[in-house]
Amino acid sequence: MEVGIVAQRGNARAARLASEIREKLRELDVAVRIDEATADRLGAVDGNEPAVPEGHPVETFRECDLVVSIGGDGTFLFAARGAGGTPVLGVNLGEVGFLNAVSPSEAVEVIGREVTAYRQGELDVREVPRVKARTDNWMSGPAVNDIVVQGSRRGHGGGIDYDLRVDGSLYSGGHADGVLVATQTGSTAYNLSEGGPLVHPSIGGFVVNEMCASGGMPPLVVDGDAEVTVRVTGADRIVVVSDGRNPDELTVPAELTIERSDPPVRLAGPTSDFFEALGKLS
Repeated sequence: MEVGIVAQRGNARAARLASEIREKLRELDVAVRIDEATADRLGAVDGNEPAVPEGHPVETFRECDLVVSIGGDGTFLFAARGAGGTPVLGVNLGEVGFLNAVSPSEAVEVIGREVTAYRQGELDVREVPRVKARTDNWMSGPAVNDIVVQGSRRGHGGGIDYDLRVDGSLYSGGHADGVLVATQTGSTAYNLSEGGPLVHPSIGGFVVNEMCASGGMPPLVVDGDAEVTVRVTGADRIVVVSDGRNPDELTVPAELTIERSDPPVRLAGPTSDFFEALGKLS
């Protein structure tokens, strides 16, 4: 068995916990893979060790059997991008923790139990969807939270002219700063700040949300297998952003299809309390 560890960058507490987890996994005869930034940090934490641990690109973590993310939701998203279909267990060092259900004080014990469960073929894994955008000749990276299609700048004199369709049927259109499609996981993130609804994790749908639209329609929750089409005409170019990272610029006119992406995120470990986490947002 091999476990990957990703710790929040620049966080000494996360690095110390990563070191403790690494030692526990060694005791359990589990191979450990550390991402490059965490390996550099562990070299400073574990000063008594003979060598700095070897770091690996996070994109290789899909080769592991389990990935442990130590930090906030941002660290989890980073780890999940590299994990592919490998189960991810989140240790929460942030304030909210929708994706990270394990407390730091319980982390070593919980990971030990997960290793035992994996070896016995009893690892309990839950799936949450990812979403992607594509055109005829381009595809975004998969997003755990959201895909945003916007103009090169927001506000007066910016934005996009567009029409918005769901499974081929026209839902809305006009002028807006942009269009956001969020998973149920991402409903608590950027979508919420743009006035979109919260979606309970048990609901497998997406939120379609127009950002500062001049007219438009209310945010809409659609089935998780729906295809959302955004056709943009009025802009010099558009910017497509997946989970707030790696923006791609596309020329206009453009027609994008936003839909479910495989593989889904696979979550290991205990389940976070959605309503308890919501209480931390205020």
